[in-house]
Order: sequence, then C-alpha cells, then structure tokens
Amino acid sequence: MTDQKIALVTGASRGFGAAIAEALAPTHHILAVARTTGALEELDDRIQAAGGSATLAPMDITDTDAMRHLCRSTYDRWGKLDLWVHTAIHTPPLTPADHLGDKDWDKVIATNIRATGQLIPFVAPLLRAADAGTAVFVDDPATGKFLGAYAAAKAAQRALFASWAAETAKSGKPRIVSFTPQPMATATRARFYPGEDRARLADAHVEARRLLDTLGL
Repeated sequence: MTDQKIALVTGASRGFGAAIAEALAPTHHILAVARTTGALEELDDRIQAAGGSATLAPMDITDTDAMRHLCRSTYDRWGKLDLWVHTAIHTPPLTPADHLGDKDWDKVIATNIRATGQLIPFVAPLLRAADAGTAVFVDDPATGKFLGAYAAAKAAQRALFASWAAETAKSGKPRIVSFTPQPMATATRARFYPGEDRARLADAHVEARRLLDTLGL
C-alpha cells in the first residue's frame, strides 16, 4: 500500500467536480472520471501546471464493467482509496412531471441511481483499506416546477448515502459525508435557471475549498 493519498472524483471534467479535483491535487493523486476526454485533458493540464498529478479515466459511470475494472486497477496499483467525491449527475430535460419520456427516465435511473448504487460496493473496500477513507455525496435539495426527475434522482442518491452512513456510523470505516454547495455558476445551474444573474452565484472553486475545510483537508 502506498503512502500517497488517492482521491477518486466521479464527474470530474467540469463544474464542481473539476474544481474539487483541482483543490485536492496538491495533496492527492486524482483519479478523474468523466465522459468528456477533452475536458479531462484540460483538467489534467491545470493539475500538472499546479504541480499535481492525475490519472484520467474517460468513461461513463453507467459502464459497470469499466467502473469495476477501474476499482480493481486502483487496488492493484495503490491498495486503497483515501477519498471518493461523487459529483457525476445526468440532468434530465426540464419538463412537467407528466411529459418526461421513457428514454430520459431510463438515463436518469441508469446514471443517477443505478450507477451510484453499483459504485458504492465497488468503492467501499478501497475506502476501508485506507486509514481514514471518506466518501462524499454532493447533494442538491433543488425542487420545484419542472425539476421532478432531477429532484427524484437526487433524493434517491441521498437515500443511498444516508443508509450507507448509518451502516458505517459505529465503525467509521468509511466515513460518509454529505455536502451541499451553495448555488454555483455551473452549466447544470444554467440549464435550470437560464436567465439568472450568475454574478450572484458562488464560485465552484470557493465551494471546493469549503468542502476541503469541512473534511479537515
């Protein structure tokens, strides 16, 4: 097992995921997972420019075999995982609850619910192998008109992580943390509120630093 700290960031290519990857890079080797190769390469450039290092994993978290292989490779190379920050989310179309199509529902369930539920048992042994392994669920309590599918997905993720936290509360291995950033000027937010004054929103890098402070990092 290596002494180097290893952090897995799912949904690392943009927004809060990229910001937390950059914030962690001075102290952790980053395993950056996202579908967009170009954005991951840009993230890697920024991490390297700041003196950090990353392993890029351009894959879809709904690819069960790929994620299983990634976690197995992580064990083979490092023997553990110190931190997992789960920011990956599929944002379905903003639509009335009675208008969302089957394909959109299938993607909401596959990305936001099934993949999260499958990742937990893949990642848990790696976190337990670390001295203080921690999993972070990035929450968003947004509700309201046209957000039913998104809100349902976040509620399902919230329930999964809350159950995991209750199950590991006594042993503390791994530690499960829920973190709710302030509304940020991200692409996801822009889809929800296209006419919003983005100058009033929080900066993702500031919120990433707040998460690290919460974790004591």
